[in-house]
Amino acid sequence: MFAKSSQNVINIINRVTALVVVLGGAALFIVLAGFAGLKNFTLSFTSTFDPDLKVFPKTGKYLTLTAQDTLNLQQLPAVAHFSKVLEEQVFLTHNQKNHIAYIKGVDESYPLVNAVDSIVVLGAWDLLSPNVVVGATIFNNLGLNLLDGSSPLQIVVPKAGKGSILNDPMPYRQAFSVVRGIYQLTEDLDKKYVFSSLEESQFLLKVDKDQVSAIELKLAPKANEKEVIAALHRTFSSPIVVKNRVQLNDALYRMLNTENVAVYLIFILVLIIALFNLVGAIIMMILDKKDDLQTLYALGMNERQMRQIFFWQGTMASVIGAVVGLLLGGSIVLLQQYFSLVMISPTLAYPVAITPLNTLIVFFTILVLGLLASLVASSRIKLK
Repeated sequence: MFAKSSQNVINIINRVTALVVVLGGAALFIVLAGFAGLKNFTLSFTSTFDPDLKVFPKTGKYLTLTAQDTLNLQQLPAVAHFSKVLEEQVFLTHNQKNHIAYIKGVDESYPLVNAVDSIVVLGAWDLLSPNVVVGATIFNNLGLNLLDGSSPLQIVVPKAGKGSILNDPMPYRQAFSVVRGIYQLTEDLDKKYVFSSLEESQFLLKVDKDQVSAIELKLAPKANEKEVIAALHRTFSSPIVVKNRVQLNDALYRMLNTENVAVYLIFILVLIIALFNLVGAIIMMILDKKDDLQTLYALGMNERQMRQIFFWQGTMASVIGAVVGLLLGGSIVLLQQYFSLVMISPTLAYPVAITPLNTLIVFFTILVLGLLASLVASSRIKLK
């Protein structure tokens, strides 16, 4: 592994091979850490609006929540908090400016389930009727005013029913609301929601007081998700569908995982090309030691034993290169975490994250490819 060869060119090839393995491992680790950081950063936005678990009706648009259902939910020790929500698409208008969004009626327990009150940048989380909290994009697009009852936000909902709308002089229901707060998170979410009290939404949508779109739950710290889901199915009197945060954002998770796999496969190709250096180095070493191999053969060593020598030499080089590469890559990632070496914006550092899974992926990827390269190179020994 560490002894110098009689040929200086072979020493150079061995050093370059070691450097390539180290840099390849470090680069793969850094890229995977970058994608893990981006994934955590992206999903941190969805966690503000998406609960641990969300209960939907299995059939129909609304879930009828009986008093017994509510009592059963309160008695589940694994459920820390739950909130009733009513969500529907609405038409917003103000000063001849229009916007289509969703009204989301929530009860007083909603901030305990989702930390939405922490993203209110102006005003306060106060949904006492007729107050609403809107996204920053909605606020700006409609030219709304904060706490201005003389210029309210008009919320319009078409009436449900059959037949032509021309037969009804008022084919829609409307409410005039005062903007009490403005939230800001991402552009997509800032233009999506108008939060109101649950009672206000039920009145606007003409929905019974025991009907909701869904129930959002926050689990206790040590709760088992699968056990809670099974308990929820037993709790409700009507059929339900329960989704966790991953299932609520399945398209986003699939996109992030697909990108991660694609980059990983690209870097595997890079490592395969890089490990051709290992094959070349072992073959050069075999040629350099040809006379010594003949001597060992004369002393009784067979080809299989000789191949094992060079096979284990390549394997050791791969293992050491993987470990050093992980240490190098981990050091760079830690420097980024603590000193923000690379910035996305003047105030936001590029997010990175070290995960045990990525560490194992990098190590075993280099190890497997190194084993294959060593096997191919060592098979070139032919003494007969």
